Amino acid sequence: MNNRTSFMLLTVLTIIGATTMSSAYAEQQAFVKDILTDVRITANEELLKDMPISVWTDKTNYEHNDTIMVTGQVANVASGFPVTVTVVSPLNSIVTIDQIMVADDSTFETTLNTAGAMWKYDGTYTIKVNYGSAEKSNSAKVELTGGVEYTPKYATDEPTKQCRVNEITASGQCIPFSISGGTITSATLKSGDNGSIIININAEDNGTLTVIPSKTIVDDMFMVLIDGEECDEQECMIVGNKATIMFPVGAETIEIVAIHVIPEFGTIAAMILAVAIVSIIAVSAKSRLSIMPRY
Repeated sequence: MNNRTSFMLLTVLTIIGATTMSSAYAEQQAFVKDILTDVRITANEELLKDMPISVWTDKTNYEHNDTIMVTGQVANVASGFPVTVTVVSPLNSIVTIDQIMVADDSTFETTLNTAGAMWKYDGTYTIKVNYGSAEKSNSAKVELTGGVEYTPKYATDEPTKQCRVNEITASGQCIPFSISGGTITSATLKSGDNGSIIININAEDNGTLTVIPSKTIVDDMFMVLIDGEECDEQECMIVGNKATIMFPVGAETIEIVAIHVIPEFGTIAAMILAVAIVSIIAVSAKSRLSIMPRY
């Protein structure tokens, strides 16, 4: 074997050795990466087990024509029981409410389209999830940009009361509710005697709405209207301050009429009005006394 042949053979062996070492190193790195991934997944699973319900999104920042992917997991699945998802805007108003069934692997997911008018304001939107009780609740926050910046005209325009995920926000008041077969889009209170609770819904199927307002908000409910038509007592039952309403698919508005609904003016406003009236009477009386002739 000449020198040239020996050199070529040595070169080939060197290349083979280097390739083998490189391949072994790559396999070792891949093996370590797989182990770390398994450890991370296991740690996340253990963390989720300690939480009754968890929720997260695919991103934290969106524009107003994006789709938000919402994913979550519950610790203990109750068969046939849905997760209630509520989105609250920067104005503290409800953007949308939905109910999602939990999969066999205890996970749930849904998508939210930010192109609607309810999503027009920039700011932080809170995605709340609830699984039947206040203890089984959680939330995630996302930021929306590229829309309308909200500037309140008056200080009172900024909502101050935070309602829970299982409560309707109606004219600044919180009313407990549950719904199946549809979602609530908004609600208002028509105050005064013979006032009402007006609830706008998106009825995707025949369903049932139950509301239980406190007597400080609504008292003596006596009639229910569905899209302007009086509801039969067998389908719309009122017991005390609890109304259970069976609505048909496609229904849009439910109005619960009551003898008394919380007045538009609060207690402080009423006190101010009373003081003003008394002051006017006092000033008027004093003025009349000052112009009377003295003898």
